[in-house]
Amino acid sequence: MNDRNNTIAGWVLGAGIVALGAGIVSSEYFHAERPEKMGYPIEGVVEAGAGAAPAEVPIEQRLATADPAHGATVFQKCAACHTVTKGGANGVGPNLWGVVGEPIGQGVGGFPFSDALKSKGGAWNFVELDEWLTSPRKFAEGTKMTFAGLSKGQDRADVIAYLNQQSDSPKPLPKAGAAPADAAGPEGKAADTGAVPGTPAAGAPSVDPHAAEQAAEKGDMPAVEKK
Repeated sequence: MNDRNNTIAGWVLGAGIVALGAGIVSSEYFHAERPEKMGYPIEGVVEAGAGAAPAEVPIEQRLATADPAHGATVFQKCAACHTVTKGGANGVGPNLWGVVGEPIGQGVGGFPFSDALKSKGGAWNFVELDEWLTSPRKFAEGTKMTFAGLSKGQDRADVIAYLNQQSDSPKPLPKAGAAPADAAGPEGKAADTGAVPGTPAAGAPSVDPHAAEQAAEKGDMPAVEKK
């Protein structure tokens, strides 16, 4: 009898263990993580509270506060391919001495520029260099340069300021434009309307001195001082 009870108890215990194990396995298998962002994006629908990315500060304003010393540090990312010393040899990329103001896609020392860059025309001014350093491939599709670009606008301005110094005749850096003057004039100063002080405003009814004097005698209004 005891053996029978022990057998039954063993089967019950075994079934419980199997059920528990199955539950653990299934919970791990079907476990779902809460997504970081709920819902699914719908094309053409802007998420509430989301707006367009702020416009980047123009290169002229960034150059006004550029730090060439920091630009030299950032330029180390470029030093594997470019030299920047006067008379330096071309490497994987061209020597960049005097690059600011240099014709695009020509350079010196016979560097084999890509047709994509040669066809751009013009010269390397501050705006062109800023666009180039942002994304060489977007600036000249088909360029040989594989560098992805510098995403930070101030880093690009610092590098341009540094490259501008590596020249026999550095270009004057542009200055940030002055803020427009207040159209309302200096604070606390009323706008000049051309009106004579003490005269009625345009469209206001004029006051007849005689009528005012008669009304004052009747007590309808204060007397007007005679002149």
